[in-house]
Parts: sequence; structure tokens; C-alpha cells
Amino acid sequence: MRVKCVICDRVESIDDESVIAKRLRNRPIHTYMCKECHDRISDKTNARIESGNFKLYRSKPDKDEW
Repeated sequence: MRVKCVICDRVESIDDESVIAKRLRNRPIHTYMCKECHDRISDKTNARIESGNFKLYRSKPDKDEW
């Protein structure tokens, strides 16, 4: 299966039987990102988290009384 990275527009070939290929076929909302772009984004995000200027707003789960 040929896929295109949404960030750098690099065209790559992935195995048709892989989990990523199945996800892209069955759920069109999912997009493909190449390994280099994924690593670059994760490195920059981790650097922002370590700097202390990154706030992640997560909703707190409510405890159910039942």
C-alpha cells in the first residue's frame, strides 16, 4: 500500500497486511505520518514538557457513587 505523509508529503510503501494499513483503509479520518516526522514531533513535545512551559489539560474522571 502506498501512503503519503501528511506533513512532509513523502510517499512510502507499507505492507498491505499491517495494522497501520488496515486502520487507514477502515477509518479515513486516520492519517499517515512518516517515522522522521513522528520522531521530530515527539522530540519537540518532550523538550517542551521538560522546559516547564507545557501544560496538558486533561479532564479529571468523575467518581461514580454507584
